[in-house]
Amino acid sequence: MQPRISMITLGVKDLKAAVEFYHQGLGLPLREPFSDGIAFFNLNGTWLSLFPWRELAEDATVPPEGTGFRGITLAHNVKSREEVDTVMAQAIAAGATQVKKPQDVSWGGYSGYFADLDGHLWEVAWNPHSWIGPEDTDG
Repeated sequence: MQPRISMITLGVKDLKAAVEFYHQGLGLPLREPFSDGIAFFNLNGTWLSLFPWRELAEDATVPPEGTGFRGITLAHNVKSREEVDTVMAQAIAAGATQVKKPQDVSWGGYSGYFADLDGHLWEVAWNPHSWIGPEDTDG
């Protein structure tokens, strides 16, 4: 098996609101065509997919109910402490809930957490020790 994650699919309760949060609020590039049933965003090597919560549970053959910590977080690594603050502010302005204010962390970096509209936890982090992510395409 080749090591890669091709797509991350998040179950969402309101697809239209989730698409607006990720596309308009966070500026992720929405892949066309977008339909009422699913949405895809290109994340430079990985796709983020949004799919109705109950339908995703049904597809996985698991119950749709569940609350609390789900045992997973998604991370968005950036190039500076200042960019952590900027991305966190952007997410909160788009409707996210701040879970952990950006701060210095035990491993020597700087990070904070927000929850998206459906409670999925995102860490926004700056790692001064190494770059975690694809090659820079912004020049």
